[in-house]
Amino acid sequence: MTDVGVTDVPAVQLAKLMERIRLCRVCVDSPSGAPLPHAPRPVVRAEVSAKIAICGQAPGTRVHRSGIPFTDPSGDRLRAWMGVDAATFYDARRIAIVPMGFCFPGLDAKGSDRPPRKECAPLWRDQVFAALPDLELVLAVGRYAIGWHLPERRRQTLGQTVRDWRCVLGEARMGPMVLPLPHPSWRNSAWLQANGWFEDDLLPVLRNRVAALL
Repeated sequence: MTDVGVTDVPAVQLAKLMERIRLCRVCVDSPSGAPLPHAPRPVVRAEVSAKIAICGQAPGTRVHRSGIPFTDPSGDRLRAWMGVDAATFYDARRIAIVPMGFCFPGLDAKGSDRPPRKECAPLWRDQVFAALPDLELVLAVGRYAIGWHLPERRRQTLGQTVRDWRCVLGEARMGPMVLPLPHPSWRNSAWLQANGWFEDDLLPVLRNRVAALL
């Protein structure tokens, strides 16, 4: 049997971590509040060589069924924002996908997705990011991810933080650069139409940075 090389150790450790995540049942067996109303199906992708991490909210109904993140129109829009095709987007060697909640949280009384489960982020996120040594850019997509990755801006609205994206990129911080983004959901189409600077000013910077890292 061949010994695992020193350079392979981080990859092996991350693979073991991802396996533990995929077996996680804390939101059913030891929930914070009401348990998850269905069987857990964590949806997360990461390999140690990833330079970009996409951090959204949590899987929706379609992703819960498929087990593949962003398999919906919001994923099409996000890929267009980034300027990447599906093959690149789903290449975990280059792009990690680490939502705030790994499992579909269920629907509320109005039929909308519930917020990410409270158990998930404190239990797993620090471990995942500690296992990504080459990470250089985090796309914080939506208010839950922005609140986690940019805690100093939690008092701002999502719109205010995204408008301040130049200041955010210029702020000194440990770890990878963080770029705040609205969620690419159709629900934000009116906001996007009313804020033309997002497409004119922010998206070219996003695409350039993504291209440079890939």
